[in-house]
Amino acid sequence: MNLRKLYAEESIAARKMKKIMDMAKEDRPYEKCLRLGAEALSDGELLAVLLRTGTKGCPSVDMADEILNLSKDREGLLGLYQLSLAQLQSVKGVGKVKAVQIKCIGELSKRIATATARKGLSFNQPETIAEYYMERLRHEEQELLICMMLDTKNHLLGEEMVFKGTVNSSLVNPREIFLAAVSYHAVGILLVHNHPSGDPAPSRADLDFTQRVSRAGDILGIPLIDHIIIGDHRFLSFRQRGIF
Repeated sequence: MNLRKLYAEESIAARKMKKIMDMAKEDRPYEKCLRLGAEALSDGELLAVLLRTGTKGCPSVDMADEILNLSKDREGLLGLYQLSLAQLQSVKGVGKVKAVQIKCIGELSKRIATATARKGLSFNQPETIAEYYMERLRHEEQELLICMMLDTKNHLLGEEMVFKGTVNSSLVNPREIFLAAVSYHAVGILLVHNHPSGDPAPSRADLDFTQRVSRAGDILGIPLIDHIIIGDHRFLSFRQRGIF
């Protein structure tokens, strides 16, 4: 290797290693968090604290910035949990352990968001149901059909994923849905499924399937309250549209 090039690369690495050490102590991410609280940290600083340490030539703040740049095409910070272990390990200094940590951070964040949204669930307001499932479903590459089971006071008893694949009347049997509902002693159900295309407009198959479930629910005394289709930041409520 050309000595001048080698010297230049070593100088860059040395400057990077000094980056955090050259900061005023109170401006380093960890100390800044102690002094001002986590809310004062940037996205990169928060991630740097969680990464804890960098590697030779790549301090944690630079590593965090590279990871966030990698997720930029996937909606920035919201796309962080979509990155695969292999993609995360493509960042210099991120090995298997750090990649797993980041995946767990993303999953934990998603679950916190879901738990927060669950508190605001109202089965008379489809937008609250859509918000609850949006981040969970809109990135899925296959259609998932979820059945929410409700009690006499419209409280959520539980949910079951009853199908994964293409939702249509020939592949999904209402029997599976109502077996789940009966197991929860539900008095009403609400269906939610996603469209990987991002467009929540119902297909002919969606319409036929929903009508079959609605008729079966009326016969069994477990009515279908709504069917909500999740798209990309969009949703459609069958009940709201007066489709059934």
